[in-house]
Amino acid sequence: MKDGKKVVITYGTFDLFHRGHYNILKRAKEYGDYLIVGVTGESYDIGRGKLSVHDSIAERINNVMDTGLVDQIIIEEYLGQKIRDIIKYNVDVFVIGDDWKGKFDHIANYCELVYLPRTKDISSTQLRNEQDVRYDIGMITDREDDNQLTREASMVSGFSLAGVFAEDADLRQRVSERFGIPGVYEDAQSLVAASDIVFVQTDIPDRYRFIKTALEGGKHVISDIPFSLDPEKHRELMELAEEKKLILISNMKFFCTQVFAQLLWHIHGGLIGDIIRMECSISKKDTSIDYMFHELAAMAISPIVKFMGAGYNDFKKDLVKENGHLEFAALMLNYPKGQAVINVGNRIRVENKIEIIGTLGTIKLDGDWWRGNNFTFTSIDGSEPKQYSVNYGGNGFRLLIRDILGLIRNGDHIYKLFTNEELLTVTEILEKIE
Repeated sequence: MKDGKKVVITYGTFDLFHRGHYNILKRAKEYGDYLIVGVTGESYDIGRGKLSVHDSIAERINNVMDTGLVDQIIIEEYLGQKIRDIIKYNVDVFVIGDDWKGKFDHIANYCELVYLPRTKDISSTQLRNEQDVRYDIGMITDREDDNQLTREASMVSGFSLAGVFAEDADLRQRVSERFGIPGVYEDAQSLVAASDIVFVQTDIPDRYRFIKTALEGGKHVISDIPFSLDPEKHRELMELAEEKKLILISNMKFFCTQVFAQLLWHIHGGLIGDIIRMECSISKKDTSIDYMFHELAAMAISPIVKFMGAGYNDFKKDLVKENGHLEFAALMLNYPKGQAVINVGNRIRVENKIEIIGTLGTIKLDGDWWRGNNFTFTSIDGSEPKQYSVNYGGNGFRLLIRDILGLIRNGDHIYKLFTNEELLTVTEILEKIE
C-alpha cells in the first residue's frame, strides 16, 4: 500500500494514443486509488524487435499524462522488470489487456491479476497502417543471399518489397521464389521505376553503375560499401545524391545498433580519455576475389575513421598475396595523437575484435563485433571490467531501414551517423590497397 492507498499498475507502449488506451487506463484506475503506468522505453522496444513505434517516448508519456488518470509514470526498460516494479512499488493489482491473456498468469503469485477486454475495432497497428505512407524497396543483386532484407524489412511498418532484378535471369527467378519477392524485373530501370528505395547488393565492379541508375531515376539508395574503389566515382555519386536531395546510405548496420550509440556516447564523452591506439580486425568467409577482400577491409576501416577521424597523417600497409589474390592486409594509420591498426584476413584468419585504448581505459568488442551486441570497458584504476550489452534480433538491417524511414519522413537526406566525408575517406584508404 502507498499511504494507505490501493496501488494499481499497468504497462503499454501507448503509441498513437487512441480511445482504446484511454479505456484501459480508465478501467485500471477503477481497481484502486493510485495508478502507476509503465511506458516501454525505446531501447526495450528495439530489443524485442518492435521498430514500428511511431511516437517518441516523450510524446507517449505526455499523452498518457494528459488523460488525468495517472498518478505516476515509470519507464519499462528491460524484460523481467514488471516483477521488480510490483515489489518495489508495493503493487496490489496488475492490470493488462486480455490480448495478453495467459502470458502474465505468473504475476498472480505477487499481486492480484486482472485481464481487461480491449476496445474493439481500434489498435495502434491499425492506425499506423492507415496513417503511414508506404515505401517500396527494390533489390538489385547478383547473389542468392538477400541479406535478410525480406525478413528485416517486415519488422518496420511502412515498407514493402517491390521486386528484384539480377542480370542473370535464372538467378533473379530463384531469388524471387526463395524469398517470396513479388516482382521480377528484366532490367534495372524497370526495377528502379517500381521502387521508392533501391537496395544495391552486387559486387564492387557493378555497384557504381547501379547506384547511379537508381539516383538518376530519383530513388533513394542503400548499398554495401565501397560504392566504388575509385574515389572520384564515389564523390560523383555523393554529389548526384546531394543534387537530387536523395538519400545514399551505406549498408553499415553496425552504426545503427544500440551498442554503437553507447560507444559513440562514451568515447566522445571521455570515458576512456584521449584515444592513443585503436585496432580493428576482421576475417569472414573464404573470398578468393580481390574486390571482395576490399569489402572486408571497408568494414574494418569504417569504425577507425568514425572514432579517430578522417585526418590521419600517413598510411602504411603490409600485404600477403597468394596466386595474385589478397589473403591478408595489415594497415596502419598514424594520427597526430595516436595510431590505428586494421587487420583483414581472408584464408589467413585473424581474431575478430575492436580494441580502443585511451588514456583513462580500454574498450573492447570481441567476436562478430559488427553485429553490435556488447562491449567491455576496463578502467586504468584497476576496478573490475564493466560490460555493456543490449539484445536485439536480426542482423541490424531493420535498424538501418528504421533510420532511412526517419530521414524520409523528416524531409532530410543527410545521414549523420556515418557522414559522406567519412565514407569518402574509407574509399580513399581502400584505393591505397593494391
